[in-house]
Amino acid sequence: MSILVDENSRVVVQGITGREGTFHTQQMLAYGTNVVAGVTPGKGGQKVQGVPVMNRVAEAVEMEGANVSCIFVPAAFAPDAVMEAAAAGIRVIVCITEGIPVLDMVRVANFVKEKGAMLIGPNCPGIISPGKTKVGIMPGHIHRQGSMGVISRSGTLTYEVVDQLTKSDLGQSTCIGIGGDPIIGTSFIDHLRLFKEDPQTEGVVLIGEIGGTAEEEAAEYIRAEFNKPVLAFIAGRTAPPGRRMGHAGAIISGGQGRAEDKIEALQAVGITVVLNLAELGDTAKQIMAGQ
Repeated sequence: MSILVDENSRVVVQGITGREGTFHTQQMLAYGTNVVAGVTPGKGGQKVQGVPVMNRVAEAVEMEGANVSCIFVPAAFAPDAVMEAAAAGIRVIVCITEGIPVLDMVRVANFVKEKGAMLIGPNCPGIISPGKTKVGIMPGHIHRQGSMGVISRSGTLTYEVVDQLTKSDLGQSTCIGIGGDPIIGTSFIDHLRLFKEDPQTEGVVLIGEIGGTAEEEAAEYIRAEFNKPVLAFIAGRTAPPGRRMGHAGAIISGGQGRAEDKIEALQAVGITVVLNLAELGDTAKQIMAGQ
């Protein structure tokens, strides 16, 4: 099994006729993802990479049975694109777009929850269940099907960690980039709950970074409810307070968000925190071998 997406997922790409949408649709199709439709208002009737283009997400749901959306829409229009997908009945929405204003995301996040959908992102690389499907921009070739779940606030660090896991003979059940913005659709905890119930997933890697309290909250959830091995890496240990580092959410301010606090919270509940990223793969192999 896997969580959220698998070989039965039917994907609609919003913004498919744009440069990024077209390119990554091609990559998803090459991986084996079942991309059943694209949406660009006013361009219905066209085809991109053999995929039919429609004017509205509701058409893709009705005509092609789409149940997962991948959004490559510019930031000015992405909030409406996310809400259109949720309103059409899409249950898993992956928003790759970066630069969406925080106030827009407050409104979008509330709307998505009201509709019972799950939003991954924005400003994220997406989600992949290796050997089954990928929705987003993750490089498929570094992944291998297996039993490790990966949840990450960082895109590029996700790729580094997955590559190490694969080289250490630890395949992955599902890898999720949740995004690094201050307001995102889903948290570490949301996905940990799903991994807890997934029989394929035997262990989880958390990739956190400075800013916010998401990692501390995840640590408390793991202490109280999660019964599978977890190891973590926290990026930004050398970042100076008050300076934004990469992601809009990766900033230490108001006495919160320091890497030291996150590491301490994770270690306090028995989570192995890898301080040297280059050692993560070997550490994960040792932990899983001891189970």
